[in-house]
Amino acid sequence: MTPMTSEREKRVIDTSKGFTIVRTFTATPEEVWRAWTDADAIAQWWHPRGAHTPRESVEVDLRIGGRYVYSMVNNDTGDSVVSGGVYREIEPFTRLVFTWGYPDGDQDDQPIATVELEAVPEGTRQTFDLRGVEGAPGDGYFYDGWVGVLDVLGDYLD
Repeated sequence: MTPMTSEREKRVIDTSKGFTIVRTFTATPEEVWRAWTDADAIAQWWHPRGAHTPRESVEVDLRIGGRYVYSMVNNDTGDSVVSGGVYREIEPFTRLVFTWGYPDGDQDDQPIATVELEAVPEGTRQTFDLRGVEGAPGDGYFYDGWVGVLDVLGDYLD
């Protein structure tokens, strides 16, 4: 007889899948941190080019276990995608860890994003790591999507 596995055990994400994107911004760690954690700032950049994030769609409860949510709206079609998750680690100006996916989904089955910030002579080196999904340059989906979003973050910080 085979042991049974609970639904929760079956649905935990595979953290061996994922990718990392490193960027250096000409902004302080405090400015980059604010971009990731302030609802007004998030509305300015958390979307790829050709889309926007309505301010009224952004909610941030910046505490361990707190939730965030935002919508990305395609400028041409008006189609909207709602994303969000739960904050797992918060170390101001240095490290932010959160789930990312469907706001009301099982948080144990959502990709995990880690943003690490390091002051460097040029400004701030940001290391963005997403675990739980496949991604590679040219995939036209997760990796390329985050590259596009981080491009807009760079524009915002400039």
